[in-house]
Amino acid sequence: MSKVAFIGLGVMGYPMAGHLARKGHEVCVYNRTSAKAAQWVEEFGGRCAATPREAAQGAELVMSCVGNDDDLRSVVLGEGGALAGMAPGAVLVDHTTASADVARELAVQAAERELGFLDAPVSGGQAGAQNGVLTVMVGGEKAFYDRAEPVIQAYARMVRLMGPAGSGQLTKMVNQICIAGLVQGLAEALHFAQCAGLDGLAAMEVISKGAAQSWQLENRHKTMLAGEFEFGFAVDWMRKDLSILLDEARHNGAQLPVTALVDQFYADIQAMGGNRWDTSSLIARLKPAKR
Repeated sequence: MSKVAFIGLGVMGYPMAGHLARKGHEVCVYNRTSAKAAQWVEEFGGRCAATPREAAQGAELVMSCVGNDDDLRSVVLGEGGALAGMAPGAVLVDHTTASADVARELAVQAAERELGFLDAPVSGGQAGAQNGVLTVMVGGEKAFYDRAEPVIQAYARMVRLMGPAGSGQLTKMVNQICIAGLVQGLAEALHFAQCAGLDGLAAMEVISKGAAQSWQLENRHKTMLAGEFEFGFAVDWMRKDLSILLDEARHNGAQLPVTALVDQFYADIQAMGGNRWDTSSLIARLKPAKR
């Protein structure tokens, strides 16, 4: 078992840190809202710290899961940041979905302090975090990965080293490109079924056994047909992710016309007040079938 710090107890980080505690690791948590950290300790044991630096002191592995590049820098860098509290040889594992640039930047900062760094964004959503079945895509040096992987297994069903620092974030961008296109396709398919007078549920049950099957179809078609979106991965966060990957595409030359279009469709959802709706809310911008 390892001494672990976990920084960021949002909808993903809270259960992820909980799985670590349940597996027997010695866990110290930090959260910007201290009441959330105290709640976590009451539920799972361990202890909480007043700063990221304090949480990281004595930890062999420091996990972080926050909002974006700036949030990540705020908890990792500076006098009160995690890197300042870590002892040489410790490894920082960042689960934030952020840019590949910030991953490379923090890898350099960590190396200067004789620390390891892994960018390790996750896929699987809140349900995946709660059930301990996340997919974790990792960038960094193999020696650091080999030390962290057995601990990450506490909340993952798939963990894989994808390449040097930044590779985890780049793989997460691939994931989000797939999801954007799949959800838009599913929204249009459901809309078409309704316009054609079909039973949407029956249509999905049939095609889900063929080549159209996907996680999005299996888990979202019923709520999409019911117009229920008050759950899951928020549109605001998806647009943040799409902004990161579209910026990366401008640098590496990738052509992403469909992804760019879906990003604008999500802007339409935001304009409708759906900032916190699930990403499956793309169907809400399509006009109801005429009767």
